[in-house]
Amino acid sequence: MPRLFGARTLVTVLRTGNARARLRAARDGQAGVRLHVAAAGLATGVLDAVADGAGSTPELARRLGVAEEELLGAFLAVLAAGRLVRGDAARWELAAGGRAVVGDDLVRATYEAFAGFHTGLYRDLGDLLAGGPRRRDVAEQGAVVARVSAAFEPFVDDVLREVVAAAPPRRVLDVGCGAGLQLATVLAAAPGAEGVGVDVDADAAALARRTLEQRGLAGRATVVQDDVRRLPRDRPFDLALVANVVYYLPVEERAALFADVAARLAPGGTLLVVTTVATPQLFSRHFDLLLRAQEGAMSLPSVDELTTALRDAGLRPREPRRIAPGAPLVAVAAVRPS
Repeated sequence: MPRLFGARTLVTVLRTGNARARLRAARDGQAGVRLHVAAAGLATGVLDAVADGAGSTPELARRLGVAEEELLGAFLAVLAAGRLVRGDAARWELAAGGRAVVGDDLVRATYEAFAGFHTGLYRDLGDLLAGGPRRRDVAEQGAVVARVSAAFEPFVDDVLREVVAAAPPRRVLDVGCGAGLQLATVLAAAPGAEGVGVDVDADAAALARRTLEQRGLAGRATVVQDDVRRLPRDRPFDLALVANVVYYLPVEERAALFADVAARLAPGGTLLVVTTVATPQLFSRHFDLLLRAQEGAMSLPSVDELTTALRDAGLRPREPRRIAPGAPLVAVAAVRPS
């Protein structure tokens, strides 16, 4: 194969501008393209259509109701270059990379979230800085948020099992239950327990019901779509969970939420808070900005702010624990005094 370039060309490239920054920018750009290619494959239904059965470009256009067949063919060629599909205009089929995107809901949700509101934040940042309307990702993307949060479930599950093993609960309250994964973990680890999951988002509550049903736990759990502060205080709980929820509340309301949940605990009961916290890490700073750009006064708490709010609620917080390597995710167990 002929040589692509000579030594003089390489020296010129290295001496022109910041070579390291240019290489990083090129890599970041290509990663951004790959992110949006996969997300577009999901949003347009093309990957799901190919997953339903191999077909030619005209066949896939008919299945999808696509008017621009030539444009679809060009997009399929992009998906093939990204190793999500393979073949040609006569027959397209799903490649291994495409099967992973279509078949793994966490992978799917990750593409939807990061190509959607996570990066949409920066496309709209100029308007936001100019005083434009705040974003509504938390209000409108609850199901996607709940699904992508499943990435942290293995780490949270370990903490939940430890808490259950130390003091098996009879009644469990999951505040902001999302997809119901934490509540399902606790009920599976405590076979004699019953649980109540609460979430203000209808889609998230529906996901929680489906999770509990799929795991055979629906008979021991109730999921309510509401604000926990509006629920009646009848029978006390031994364990309450507030996982990846506290940052959706204004700072001044957090101690009041903890106090409300604490009042629902039996004496000696435990409130377990799991949350991303404010740190200098890039994702932590990004997530904090995303929250601050929403309608409502949202932000990530610092560890000190979190423990202070728990104490102000009349609870006794234990030492916060980092629970996910490389991620600013902490767990704090706080006990209601007897």
